Amino acid sequence: MAELDTSGGGKHKGGKVRSKKASTRVDLTAMVDLAFLLITFFMLTTTLSKPKAMDLTMPDKEEKQTDQLAVAASRSMTILLGANNKIEWFIGEPGKSQPTTDSYGKNGIRKTLLEKGKEIQASTGKYMVVLIKPSDKSNYKNVVDVLDEINITKVQSYAIVDITPGEVELLKRDGNY
Repeated sequence: MAELDTSGGGKHKGGKVRSKKASTRVDLTAMVDLAFLLITFFMLTTTLSKPKAMDLTMPDKEEKQTDQLAVAASRSMTILLGANNKIEWFIGEPGKSQPTTDSYGKNGIRKTLLEKGKEIQASTGKYMVVLIKPSDKSNYKNVVDVLDEINITKVQSYAIVDITPGEVELLKRDGNY
């Protein structure tokens, strides 16, 4: 049991006769119990930070892809992920339209996704399909950043696919590989 004793010192011989002071005794047991109850309560009721994850649907490895979705080139946007956090994008087929170098963030690829998505919706009446093609020089953070931008702009259909040698040459030509 925890206690606090504030009694006077020992007896001194001689001098005036004084009345004996009553010892002040404070029992701290209840306060210690209350402190542990509060700590336990707050530990159990506090929510810890939850992991943030994006749902991603991937095809089965064993199942062979036989049926592919035919998409018009005018509806497809290809995003090439290069070295040094550089992005190149183009609408349509590689070589037929000039790629544009862009950056990440709200004034970069996000703005482009919003604008081109609206243009394609207005011209074709269908939603835009985005193809993400990471190169050997890009890193994992670049893929996650592009997926975040696609999630923010609410692109309905997108895919992560292998980059072709012709597209690697586009990155090399523009100094992004």
